[in-house]
Amino acid sequence: MEQHSARTPHKNSGAPTAASPLPRPARPQRRPQGATAVRGGLPRGPLLLRAARLRRTEPRLTGLGTGVFITLAALAGGAADSLITGEPGTLFGVVFLLACLAAGLFVRPYDLSAAPVCAPIAFTIALAVTADGEGGGFTGHVMGLLTGLATLTGWLYGGTVGAAMIAAGRKVAYVMRERRR
Repeated sequence: MEQHSARTPHKNSGAPTAASPLPRPARPQRRPQGATAVRGGLPRGPLLLRAARLRRTEPRLTGLGTGVFITLAALAGGAADSLITGEPGTLFGVVFLLACLAAGLFVRPYDLSAAPVCAPIAFTIALAVTADGEGGGFTGHVMGLLTGLATLTGWLYGGTVGAAMIAAGRKVAYVMRERRR
């Protein structure tokens, strides 16, 4: 069923007619291949443009999304490290650290405090899932978790402090930007 417009058409509404064609847009100037945009007098290549676009992406992770992202990344790193070495170790720590830094970069400005808060929780959850139990049942699994927390503390602190520093820097930049307006 069609919906009819409530507006009545006017005879001279300013819309172009067949007698008055639209003007043609100006023809864009051709740039040399490889150099796409000029800023400050220097041509920028495709690689620099991609990096600039990546830098300008808007943060989209919510507080909950930040926790889920760090947890899933740490679980993937812990599972890969457990398959390779039998227990979470360096690969787990590196993946966790990178996930924390990425979460600090891509969390929404309103949820900036979530990045450093979610990091230790995600670390513990990922370590609890991937910890080596050595066949000792529940007690062995708890001992593996506690041992992992004790031996991988550097990665935990590094990820948490990294996320906190990035979030603090972004918050200061956000406040300064708002004051200029």
